[in-house]
Amino acid sequence: MGVQFNHPWLLLLLLPLALLMVYAYKSDFRLAGRRKTWAIAIRSVILLLLVLMLSGLQSYTVLHQKKVVYVVDRSMSMTDTESAEAFIGQSAKGKEAKDTVAVVSTGLDAAVEQKETHELPGSLRLNADLKREYTNLEAGMTLSGSMLDSRSDSRIVLITDGEENVGSMLSAGRLLKNQGIPVDVLEMPSSEQQDVSVEEVNVPEKLYQAESYYIEVLVRSTYKGKGELRLYEDNAEIGRESVDVTPGDNRYAVKGLAKKTGLHRYRAEIFMDGDRQSANNAGYAFTRVEGPPKVLIVEGEKGNAANLASALSSGLVQYERIDPSVLPLEPAKYAAYDSIIFNNVSGDQVGERRMAMIEQAVRTYGVGFMMAGGEDSYGMGGYFKTPIEKLLPVSMELEGKREIPSLGLILVIDRSGSMSGDKMELAKEAAIRTVEMLRSKDTVGVLAFDSQSWWVVTPQPLANGKEDVISQIQSIQSDGGTDIYPAAASAVEEMLKVKAQRKHIILMTDGQSAGNGEYSDLIEQMKGGKITMSTVAVGMDADVNLLQSLADEAKGRYYFVDDASSIPSIFSREAAMMSKSYIVDKPFVPALQNGGDWTSLFENGVPQVYGYVATTPKQGAQTVLTSPEPDPLLARWQYGSGRTVAWTSDLMGKWSKDWVAWPAFSNVVTQMVKWTFPQFTASPYEVSTQIEGNQVRFEVKSDTAGTDQLQVVITGDDLQEHKVDLVQEAPGSYTGELPVDQSGSYLMTLLDGSGKPAAPGTGLVVPYSPEYRIADGNADQGLQRLAELTGGRVLSMDHPEQVFAAKAKPSRQLHDWSYALLAAALVLWVADIAVRRLALPWGAIAARAAAILRRRQAPAGGAEAPDAGLGRLAARKQRTAAFYGGRNAGPPAPAPQARAERGAAGASGRSPQEAGAERPASGASRPAASPSPPRGAPTARPPEAGPGKEAAAQSPPQPEEERSAAMDRLLAARKRNPR
Repeated sequence: MGVQFNHPWLLLLLLPLALLMVYAYKSDFRLAGRRKTWAIAIRSVILLLLVLMLSGLQSYTVLHQKKVVYVVDRSMSMTDTESAEAFIGQSAKGKEAKDTVAVVSTGLDAAVEQKETHELPGSLRLNADLKREYTNLEAGMTLSGSMLDSRSDSRIVLITDGEENVGSMLSAGRLLKNQGIPVDVLEMPSSEQQDVSVEEVNVPEKLYQAESYYIEVLVRSTYKGKGELRLYEDNAEIGRESVDVTPGDNRYAVKGLAKKTGLHRYRAEIFMDGDRQSANNAGYAFTRVEGPPKVLIVEGEKGNAANLASALSSGLVQYERIDPSVLPLEPAKYAAYDSIIFNNVSGDQVGERRMAMIEQAVRTYGVGFMMAGGEDSYGMGGYFKTPIEKLLPVSMELEGKREIPSLGLILVIDRSGSMSGDKMELAKEAAIRTVEMLRSKDTVGVLAFDSQSWWVVTPQPLANGKEDVISQIQSIQSDGGTDIYPAAASAVEEMLKVKAQRKHIILMTDGQSAGNGEYSDLIEQMKGGKITMSTVAVGMDADVNLLQSLADEAKGRYYFVDDASSIPSIFSREAAMMSKSYIVDKPFVPALQNGGDWTSLFENGVPQVYGYVATTPKQGAQTVLTSPEPDPLLARWQYGSGRTVAWTSDLMGKWSKDWVAWPAFSNVVTQMVKWTFPQFTASPYEVSTQIEGNQVRFEVKSDTAGTDQLQVVITGDDLQEHKVDLVQEAPGSYTGELPVDQSGSYLMTLLDGSGKPAAPGTGLVVPYSPEYRIADGNADQGLQRLAELTGGRVLSMDHPEQVFAAKAKPSRQLHDWSYALLAAALVLWVADIAVRRLALPWGAIAARAAAILRRRQAPAGGAEAPDAGLGRLAARKQRTAAFYGGRNAGPPAPAPQARAERGAAGASGRSPQEAGAERPASGASRPAASPSPPRGAPTARPPEAGPGKEAAAQSPPQPEEERSAAMDRLLAARKRNPR
């Protein structure tokens, strides 16, 4: 125990302050006596406290305690976690009882496994949830440093293989050195195994069509052998070679030919016998092949895009025709096309995920899009509230446009246990979208079933709003078995009661019915009530034969879906088809409304159209051609970075036979498609990327020295967009960083301040986790440097007792007194004010306190005090009666004494008469004077003595006694109030 001062030289202030206080005491002062002494003393103490506080007075306790924090590397390269746990347990046995230990795990981030404790649990298990794909030793050391302080002998024990790939442990070591915390290191090298990896894949960033090039591949191996190198372009194999692999780095070059234009992703894979790790066997690279634009045509039915393909061929536009089922499932592949065309494609053929990829490709990467109509497109195709509707210049909502027949719709949804998870959520989303499509005069009901039926929403008109119905749909939970017939029968029974012009039931299930029923009778009831039914089979486990026969017999449609995300589109499509109001099948000549730069295409007139799918133009869209309704026939707009066109009639000839035969048809269609192409000019920006650990660094160079605001947007396979605002470091130089914790390929585009593409889109590859890279064997050098830097030790796995072997260094635990000294000074400052400013009659206060104490002690002196008081009252009453001549006055009481005498008598425990007998009355020598009676009052007469009555001993009281008592009272009052 001791004291110390942070600024001891400030104690010199005590000398002049002491002289000042002596001078103040000896010189003239407004105060005198004790008050002066007290004031000087209090001020001296206040100044002393303030000087001690300014000098940094601290007390301390000497400690002999060790605090150790174990930092354990738990990345993927550290496979032997059990050995680390055993080392911690063995080393902790050598600590003293007062020593403390803690455990921290680190991967990409750090977490506390065991907080500071005097005793580790017997079975220590390292199980914190970490991102183990990276090694960030700096994060673990920083967290451990925040748990330690300089009050004890603190130390960090780092258990790792030293293969860090994020952060810098030496940077963290410098900070710990400044804190006085050494770092002991324990190297745990990973076990040697046979491994071969693809370290790099390099292709030219830009190619031209028909240009030859080389794909360079760097392969690293720990053993010798023969392998096979395979190369892929957009998942299509383009080459395969047998290669000889030696330990270390191996470089190979494979020649290729750029055949297709657009953005392409290349993949290289290596295969060798004996390879123990397959996670590092592939590498990726991107390149863009320049050439004529390329269009992707998606056909709803095979061959229905023949007219469209012929028109594009005449316009020298390259295209590719595919079925909706083979649409890419990777976002990067859509960037290979300049525009995408849907030709009478229904939404259930595409699926929600593919729609979202196309919407993102248009909005972010500038890919164009066009939809051509037909009976399976727009609202009839189930695109209501889908990503495709979002990017189109027209909406599927027809509210208020025309008179639509009333619709009664009942949704029968399987809620059995097999529907749990995404299928149940998508089924509810489908029901909600369907309700949102309906109008207030329509009737809707929702029946959920498992082994029993449950009316979620009884059939009711939507006149009172849709919110309650939607909230009830959201309450459906999956559970139980599957029994279809009771649910179907209940739905038909209720539908027969519904009053609507069109009645329809949608039945959806993913299972086999547990029971059988008379479906033939049910079908007859539906036919008699003009009720139709469509069925949806989800997955191969559904009773497809039963569902298909029900749909066929009930004049509905049967759907089989493998992808549950298409369920909402099916429900929307069914609701639209039942209304039949989306299709307008009457001939008309389109009117030119707002042609813009397309006016020249239609200035000589346009052919007649025989039908189209009704839609509503969106705000901000440009309607070029309209129908008499008026509905948009041809509309376009800018959507994000891309452009989209809507043609609501068909291109197959059913509704547009005059257009297909029109000589200008090919040119018009070609111009419509070309308008959607990305609008890139020569870009002044050059974008490059560099990957360090989980950080992607973007560098943009420009020939112009402008101050543009630039933003990089990257998108992964999960469709999540990541945006980075670039910072201008110098004229024409921009940089930015983005943390990425998932490996894979990403699309990347550069946007200007207005949100438009500033350069063609390209690709970004984040390789497999660096934890799977083959180590170069230099990790031990970095760990030794860390130990030397911080003053730590290099520990051995065989000697865990080394951790607590040395004696604890003595350390001081400081206690700051600043606040206590300041608080004491403030209290004394108030006391100083009281001493100098308050003049109190301390003598009077003491006398009054003594009197109060005597009164409180009086009753304890005897039992006569209450009787003396009653006697004085009786005597005063007698004198008053005698003074006024009362005849019935009793015998006179003894004359009362003065208040001072009564007080003395009461204090001594005697009666007033006894106290008065010891001294003569103050008015005894004064002449007596009879008081004159009041005017008009009868003169008082002495009472006559009669038989049995007492004699004149009852004479009236003497005037001298009255005057003496009055004088005593006046004197007592004078003493009480000296003023």
